[in-house]
Amino acid sequence: MSQRNKPVVTILTAPGEQEPPGMDSLRARAEVRFASDEATLRTTLPGTDVMMVTDFRTEALEAAWGCADQLRWIHATSAGVDALMFPALTKSSVVVTNARGIFDKTIAEYVLCTILMFAKDFPASIRLQLKHQWKHRDTERAAGKQVLVVGAGSIGRQIGRLVAAAGLQPHGIARTARSDDQDFVAVHSNDDLYNQLGHADYVVIAAPLTPQTEGLFDEKAFKAMKKTARLINIGRGPIVKTKDLIAALESGEIAGAGLDVFEEEPLPEDHPLWDMDNVIMTAHMAGDFVGWKRALTDQFLENFDRWHGGEELFNLVDKELGYAGSK
Repeated sequence: MSQRNKPVVTILTAPGEQEPPGMDSLRARAEVRFASDEATLRTTLPGTDVMMVTDFRTEALEAAWGCADQLRWIHATSAGVDALMFPALTKSSVVVTNARGIFDKTIAEYVLCTILMFAKDFPASIRLQLKHQWKHRDTERAAGKQVLVVGAGSIGRQIGRLVAAAGLQPHGIARTARSDDQDFVAVHSNDDLYNQLGHADYVVIAAPLTPQTEGLFDEKAFKAMKKTARLINIGRGPIVKTKDLIAALESGEIAGAGLDVFEEEPLPEDHPLWDMDNVIMTAHMAGDFVGWKRALTDQFLENFDRWHGGEELFNLVDKELGYAGSK
């Protein structure tokens, strides 16, 4: 604790990012410091008890880790915590929590929207509208199609519930199989991925980025998918090998892709994905809704009250697995 008997909280933001909303409430309970890179973090970390990390791509914490002399808890304001899972942290006693639950329903809405856009051929309709061209076409039905959600965690569950409400058939992929899951027709084990890819009309990546999932969707995975299938990635960009995806899209190995995350962000202006008619893209915004930044702060403050009161934190991340458990 600091000399003023208040815990010290360091907020690590991206360079140039504004202060998160709701900090006045935190200042009433803690000494609040701000950092945005390795240099400022080396100054703020000594004496810090708690960190709130809003820059989920940062490498600054690993670089400045040696200055953390009394750090006990790190909270990531993102669902994915892959950037924080460096060896020194995973081996330490510092607990990590994430923003599980904040973005789940919004991301599920994004996935359902993308499925319906493909089924009703909205990308082509928008292109025709811009050209002032009237062209009638028949489109697909979404109801009855199978959706394979790779990553049956909290986000995956919301996706399963929402697509089921629209008449689609959700299946999940998780570490262990289960046939009686209330949110999926069935949940299949990781070992059954390639077999299940062959049945799905829509494949949704909702898994965290871990050593096991990095590059999981490669040439082999795309060859296992139906030629009429579409891939939707709202997880992490490096789970998909971009070159293999482009080759699959160009050759007709798969029918399309809806992408919110990419191996390289922002995507370069001359990247071939921009001009592909069978691709729908957004700028890593599937979960962002009006007011999401304040919602993240409120979630942290709720957990901070628990930490300050000696209670168990929620959204605890299993540092070996790299994501929050179901508790």
